[in-house]
Amino acid sequence: MSKKKKKYYTVWKGHKTGVFETWNDCKAQITNYEGAQYKSFETFDAAKNALNGNYKDYIGKNKSFSSSLSPEQLKKIGQPNYNSISVDAASSGNPGVMEYRGVDTKTKQQLFIQGPFQEGTNNIGEFLAIVHGLALLKKKNSNRIIYTDSRTAISWVKKKNCNTKLQRNEKNKALFELVDRAVNWLKTNNYTTTIVKWETKAWGEIPADFGRK
Repeated sequence: MSKKKKKYYTVWKGHKTGVFETWNDCKAQITNYEGAQYKSFETFDAAKNALNGNYKDYIGKNKSFSSSLSPEQLKKIGQPNYNSISVDAASSGNPGVMEYRGVDTKTKQQLFIQGPFQEGTNNIGEFLAIVHGLALLKKKNSNRIIYTDSRTAISWVKKKNCNTKLQRNEKNKALFELVDRAVNWLKTNNYTTTIVKWETKAWGEIPADFGRK
């Protein structure tokens, strides 16, 4: 069995800021801290250098990508529609600390971000991100589409229900209040926005990815 690679965690905003050598130490700084900003790195030097930089310059940074699909498959899929926004969620654990965001697909400019929430799941975050995007585009009367890499979240939105098995408790009370608002929005609003599955195998990670894999 291969040894798990050590990671270092940069916290830009939290109870304490700095570089932490374990996830538990990082988690202690971001738990119950509204608007926490953090990311993992493979080396201490990379984490230390990031601390002196801007959080927004580091999230969503993908490794170089080369598709394993054939030229014929790539041609059939085509290129992304850049008249769009992309949404994604990140959860450290299942459940764990979760947040979600939406970006402009072409420029990766961040349009919204929510979290971190305690005891959330990735599926809940993906669901909330889509609904947040739908509400934003409707408010702006925009004809842009939404990209997500979660088939589960797409199905939940279509059914107008967050079909999670996660139990409600005091720690995730604020999260489920947001879920209830999202479900209510879906049931009381009409929208024309098209929700499309992001083709990860052809295009790489979705632009809204937090880059923490």
